[in-house]
Amino acid sequence: MSRFLVSLLVLGAVLQGLVSNSDAAPPLLKVSPNGRYLVTDKGEPFFYLGDTAWELFHRCTREEAELYLKDRASKGFTVIQAVVLAELDGLHTPNPYGHVPLIDDDPTRPDIHPGSDNDYWDHVDWIVNRAEQLGLFIGMLPTWGDKWNKKWGVGPEIFTPENARIYGEFLGKRYRDKPIIWILGGDRNPENERHLAIIRAMAAGLRTGDQGNHLMTYHPQGGANSANWFHEDDWLAFNMFQSGHGRINNPNYLMTLANYERKPVKPTLDGEPRYEDHPVNWRAEQGWFDDWDVRQGAYWSMLSGACGHTYGSHNIWQMYEPPRKPVSAARTPWKKALHHPGSTQMGYMKQLFLLRPYYRLIPDQQLIAGQEKSEGEHRRAARAEDGTFAVIYLPTGGSIRVITARLKGQNLHVSWFDPRIGKVVRSETVRKEAEIPLAAPSAGRGNDWVLVLDSDQENLPPIRIGE
Repeated sequence: MSRFLVSLLVLGAVLQGLVSNSDAAPPLLKVSPNGRYLVTDKGEPFFYLGDTAWELFHRCTREEAELYLKDRASKGFTVIQAVVLAELDGLHTPNPYGHVPLIDDDPTRPDIHPGSDNDYWDHVDWIVNRAEQLGLFIGMLPTWGDKWNKKWGVGPEIFTPENARIYGEFLGKRYRDKPIIWILGGDRNPENERHLAIIRAMAAGLRTGDQGNHLMTYHPQGGANSANWFHEDDWLAFNMFQSGHGRINNPNYLMTLANYERKPVKPTLDGEPRYEDHPVNWRAEQGWFDDWDVRQGAYWSMLSGACGHTYGSHNIWQMYEPPRKPVSAARTPWKKALHHPGSTQMGYMKQLFLLRPYYRLIPDQQLIAGQEKSEGEHRRAARAEDGTFAVIYLPTGGSIRVITARLKGQNLHVSWFDPRIGKVVRSETVRKEAEIPLAAPSAGRGNDWVLVLDSDQENLPPIRIGE
């Protein structure tokens, strides 16, 4: 057989593999039977680890989108939250290829060039398809909130209940077979019946267009919660709240717990917590949120019953890069901000939870003896519903006394996980007494630790990240 024929056969096999991969249906997501977390259509738990890339479709070239998506996939993110009709004059300022999304700001007239692969929607398609190839879901916001409740920002308001339904059906049909999670809202709260009607009409249009293939949620403005308006709506598969950027030590666990207790039971998560490298309360003189703030918010919420968590970088959501005008004092070019430590540490967090059946965790502060600490020192605890393991987060390290009545076994394997480097730095097996005093390897701001307690009755895997 000639080398040329061999080459053709090899090429054919490669092409066949590509065709098979592209033809394979992406996984669909649904809510678990107990209503607490997300699963794939095969019943496998899905850990929602999101990143806010709001301007991804609008400001990034394909080469830049490739750089961003590959970085996030490599770090373990599973969902990229991005906006179709973007915040930063997304209707009138063209994307990098000179295209805008709509004709005459009309949601029923997307600016599509048939027979071409060079319009705004082709670019969105390319990013969605590339994300799929990398194993990522797109948390797709049909629009930023200024297009239906201007309140602040650029606008203009273009949506009515009638055209919102048509636009939703267009989007739903276009991305019916893609790995999408619909996120309505866009940093706005509905303030009247018209706003509510617009959101519900858009949800109905999406459901008609995608034939119910995708989960839907709602992204409100800072301090608000989708459950305030839509908890009992059947289109709202899970709740999303925004704890926001207004203060240090923001107790986002309170909103997680409030949603956890709601009926009917629905999963919940913090869809926009404190961004890394964001000025506190939008004032640089008050300091900047760092990776410790990121970890604190993430572990607080996860151990209060969340089904996942969203990370954010103040520079990346807006794809800030000079000479662009920075929004809210952004100070780091986004390609450099990709390497800020918080995003890597969110991947460590996901891996840690995946080493245990995290979906069996229930919040349980009674694991902690004594009066609980407040503000930045507040600790959060959760245990498996069958008592086989427990996880406690100590944001400033230090000592703790653990009450073991709800944990199984005669002995407990104790591991101190460093969330900064993704490794267990100290472990031991101790006899299960009614109350066990333990001390983290260090203490103080920036010295947070995750305490994992495993029953000796379970053959749980050792905590090794990245192995």
